Amino acid sequence: MATKTEEKVEKYILDFKEKIEKDLDVDLLRKVTKACGPSIFNSDAETISGSSASVLETVKKNFLVKKLGLKDDEKLDVGLNSVLEKYGKSNRNKYRPIVYYLLAKYFKKENHFN
Repeated sequence: MATKTEEKVEKYILDFKEKIEKDLDVDLLRKVTKACGPSIFNSDAETISGSSASVLETVKKNFLVKKLGLKDDEKLDVGLNSVLEKYGKSNRNKYRPIVYYLLAKYFKKENHFN
């Protein structure tokens, strides 16, 4: 029987393949999902609002700067916008693990999840 985390990963895989592309590093997505911790089990925290400046600022500070160790500059906004564009601006439910996965890929920081 699949764990609750594994059930979430399966849901994210389907969402990714449906909305973004078929090419997915499932192992990396699994690691990113685990790194999100219990937030994925809270419906509010599980998703990211691409239209909320405060939410995007939090993603930038807590994930890109603190977790991935990136410098806080305009490249972060460019990367964030690129990822949100790829996931679909009109797509209201952007799952946090997928956004983080795409950001890790965009900034070539996959090694942070090894």
